[in-house]
Parts: sequence; C-alpha cells; structure tokens
Amino acid sequence: PEVINGRTHKATVVDLSPWVDYEFRVVASNSVGIGEPSRPSALLKTKAAVPVVVPTNISGGGGSRSELVITWEPVSEELQNGEGFGYIVMFRPLGSTTWTKAVVASVESSKYVYRNESITPLSPFEVKVGVYNNEGEGTLSSISIVYSGEDEPQMAPAGASALSVSAAAVEVSWLPIPWNRHTGRVLGYEVRGW
Repeated sequence: PEVINGRTHKATVVDLSPWVDYEFRVVASNSVGIGEPSRPSALLKTKAAVPVVVPTNISGGGGSRSELVITWEPVSEELQNGEGFGYIVMFRPLGSTTWTKAVVASVESSKYVYRNESITPLSPFEVKVGVYNNEGEGTLSSISIVYSGEDEPQMAPAGASALSVSAAAVEVSWLPIPWNRHTGRVLGYEVRGW
C-alpha cells in the first residue's frame, strides 16, 4: 500500500473484494524504519455486489438418450460477491434462435441435466452458463457446443469375415462403423460365434 502522510489519520482502502471479511492494521514508519503493527481492527465485511466472474470449463455431453448434460467449474466462495448465489444455464439447439433458461440455486452445483423426449441423440446445443446472487445477474460465459446423450448404435458392422489361423483359433475382421449422428462414438464391438 502507498505510504500515507504522517499528519493524516484516515485512509480509504480501495480495490477490495465484495462480501469478504477484512481486518486492518496500521504501521507507523519514519526515516529509521517501520514500527510494530497495531492490533487488528474488528472484522468488517464489505458490501455485496453483482458477481462479475463467469463459470469456466463449460462442457458436458454423455448422459442417457433424450438428455442434455451441461457441466462447469463451480465459482469459489470468495468470488460469489453476496448471498443467494446460484447459476443460470442457457441452451438452445444449434441453429435455433430461442434460448431455454434454467436456474440452479445450489452454490455447490457443477452440473445441470435437461431431459426431453424430443431431443435426438448426439444433437449439438449452444450453451452459456452465468451466475447470480441477491444483488442481480452477472454476465454469461461465451458459447460452448455440447452434444446431447447418445443412443445405442443403429447400424451393424459390415464386411464380417472369418479366417481359420489354427486348430483352435479363428481371426474375425469387419469394417468399422463410421462416426455420424446416428451411430455415435463406437466404444467397442462384441464378437459372437456359434
């Protein structure tokens, strides 16, 4: 902090965080050095303010069929700026002009799940997440693209063939299923024989 003139007995401390408990000490100094600090003042909480931070790491995906799962990094308590803190989640199908808004009132929340039977598997959504408290709504994050939940693959692998490699082993091969909105991400295959 800047040094205050010795004839001044009052100072305004600026750039403090809203809704945070502070205590203060005063230290006298002269050309010889710095003296001992005063006893701490009583705790003083700054006034609340509208939150100015936005949640980070907006992501999501996964979940079940007909679900849109949205996740974010929770905002730490010292950045909530007041009581009544929560999250505002806004989303819309990619290409749509109408946003759906949801309020998540839990401070610890880091996820919101929207369920609707009309959501097709692996549909892209534009997503924004913001914050609010009793003082008002803060700004929203930039747009992230999140995909709705997948369905089971709707296609069978093609080109299956088998080659005998020994008296007790057969090598089975097939063409992989390409990724698209109807197949999703194929995580594995099951080979059956009879």
